[in-house]
Amino acid sequence: SVEIDADRVEIRLPDDFVLPADGLHLRWPDPQLVQERRMHEYKVYAAIAYARANRLNRVVLESPRPRLGIVACGKAYLDVRQALDDLGIDERVAADIGLRLYKVAMPWPLDAEGVRHFAEGLEEILVVEEKRQIIEYQLKEQLYAWREDVRPRVVGKFADSDEWMPGRAASPQAVAATTGIGAAAGTVGPHGHWLLPPTGELTPAIVARAIAARIARFHDSAAMRERLAFLEAKDAALARPRLAVPRTPWFCSGCPHNRSTQVPQGSSAVAGVGCHLMAVWMGRNTSTIAQMGGEGVNWLGIAGHSGTRHVFANMGDGTYYHSGLLAIRAAVAARVNITYKILYNDAVAMTGGQPVDGPITVPQITRQLAAEGVERIVVLAEDPARYPRDAGFAPGVQLRPRDDLDAVQRELREVPGVTALVYDQTCAAEKRRRRKRGSYPDPATRVFINELVCEGCGDCSAKSNCLSVVPVETEFGRKRAIDQFSCNKDYSCVAGFCPSIVTVEGGTLRRGQAIATHAGDFPGLPEPALPALATPWSIVVAGVGGTGVVTIGALVGMAAHLEGKGVSVLDMTGLAQKGGAVMSHVRIADRQEAIHAARVATGEANLVLGCDLIVAVGDDALSKTRAGLTRAIANTGQAITGDFVRNPDFPFPLAAMKGQLADAVGADAVDFVDASRLAALLMGHSIATNTFMLGYAWQKGLVPVSGEALMRAIELNGVAVEDNRAAFLWGRRVAFDADRVERLVSAAEPALPA
Repeated sequence: SVEIDADRVEIRLPDDFVLPADGLHLRWPDPQLVQERRMHEYKVYAAIAYARANRLNRVVLESPRPRLGIVACGKAYLDVRQALDDLGIDERVAADIGLRLYKVAMPWPLDAEGVRHFAEGLEEILVVEEKRQIIEYQLKEQLYAWREDVRPRVVGKFADSDEWMPGRAASPQAVAATTGIGAAAGTVGPHGHWLLPPTGELTPAIVARAIAARIARFHDSAAMRERLAFLEAKDAALARPRLAVPRTPWFCSGCPHNRSTQVPQGSSAVAGVGCHLMAVWMGRNTSTIAQMGGEGVNWLGIAGHSGTRHVFANMGDGTYYHSGLLAIRAAVAARVNITYKILYNDAVAMTGGQPVDGPITVPQITRQLAAEGVERIVVLAEDPARYPRDAGFAPGVQLRPRDDLDAVQRELREVPGVTALVYDQTCAAEKRRRRKRGSYPDPATRVFINELVCEGCGDCSAKSNCLSVVPVETEFGRKRAIDQFSCNKDYSCVAGFCPSIVTVEGGTLRRGQAIATHAGDFPGLPEPALPALATPWSIVVAGVGGTGVVTIGALVGMAAHLEGKGVSVLDMTGLAQKGGAVMSHVRIADRQEAIHAARVATGEANLVLGCDLIVAVGDDALSKTRAGLTRAIANTGQAITGDFVRNPDFPFPLAAMKGQLADAVGADAVDFVDASRLAALLMGHSIATNTFMLGYAWQKGLVPVSGEALMRAIELNGVAVEDNRAAFLWGRRVAFDADRVERLVSAAEPALPA
């Protein structure tokens, strides 16, 4: 929740700064050297005066006998507050032990007067900031002229003077502060031991270890020892060898990149920015990563020193319009042999399917490429028939069906110079959205796999690279089926060399039959006892991208907001839309001020809602658990990973993963529920599985918001309201009387269409 009040901030103009006679702002005419003088002699100091007048940088924790000062800015400040909480250091303890905390809102230029007031009387200052030493170096410069007997030591990225003393042995406290969960891997660099690494991101665990190392000289407590011991134990637990299955992001079902990123035997490709980057880990002989607009430019430097004559370079249409054409122009100027594959999918798919900025069509791209000097251009289209004879392609451009991809690529790699292949197929996720709105053709053709004929060879997966081809375990072994609810009707699986594939023309998908019940079939459900909020309640929702993990976080967050509670929701999505791991961190408190860091700290999760077991037993999720504190609810439904596409016999280690979660939280603190199966049978589909899981957790008393607020949040969300309400109710029923629900399910037909 965010407090929005027009009177919350009272802006004050500084009264200790004299403006130049002609003012500070731009005007015309305004010569460059005059601007430069105004910038360095007035504007910088005006900004400092403004920051000082409005107390943008201020002391937020004070001590009558200060010894250690901590400076932090932005997110790092929240990490510091969370770290202090974790170490058992509140305002009273901070005052007693001599801790002073300086919150910086304007890190550059740093106000020297504010620094002077903050630093007076301190023995040492710890600077906590992300990445580079912006504040630390300014602070050292401003304190440099102080007398040695009053000048505090300043540490930040490095402990003491490790920064410029390669090979110097660090103190045990410094080493302890830079290993394990509390530090990035490889924290011993060429200049010594990192105290706060500049790589990755800082976390409360990293900061807690650094703070503990600095105050160990003059303060010790049971809470601090307990926290550090827990971090050590968690390090050891996560370091132990265990069976791990990565939830690797993958192309969507029916994604054009499933085909377009293939290269002929003997060729290789280079990647860039876009969904097509995922080809790097799909065994498609695609490597390297370039910045947006730099696709293929790395080849310009490699080409003259390599035995490879030619490469392909993948580029999305959004990148092409943004800056990619400059890379192609550079390749033409360098006279290298390269084929640019411009993947025209009619959307900026990686960031949510937004339209490309500006008007751009396939014919326009071909004309622009020809004008830049590209030697040969071929357009491959999913539906070539939609281009009339006068489509406006550049002279000499060939239009061919997408099935000719391999042959066209073999032809283009033999042409000297720069060539281009424009692959025209709409983004699968965008097709799905448009079909729901009725603005895109929806072919009345469905593909099924005859389970009795299927031999489980996996050729349909190999040909399509599609996650909608799922395993089915039968008494005759593993077979295949098409997940009709996720299928986007690309039909590439039909190319599999298999007689079991059947197409149905003109039919429509029948939704699975839900089990109808009357309210009288179940006794009234008791209201659960909800958790008290003496301290913030932390929930980690772990699941698969595209299944509604973020929605669950949003529903709980909205419900807490409706009840006037403090709440933060942090979604760690990564490549969420592509079936990768997603985690939503939800923290709820009586007061917003009680919540510091939005991310759930190491070992501080009260609930892990494992909508996907693979993600729930990953290092990130397990690091949030603590036996005796964390309760876990885990879905045992087996959602396939991208590894299954490449390995038809890829095992799903259900028993091992259940054991890992039970070991982390305690066997009596975890509930395993086959939510995917139950939601499908009870609701007629598995789309609302995560809402089912939320209902289960709420009935168990693990979500500290009222049922009424959650129902209102579902209503405000405005998507499948009745289905989500029903799924939530079924989750509650299973939590209250699983045996009764299981008897009901067992008596029903178990069929989802396959």
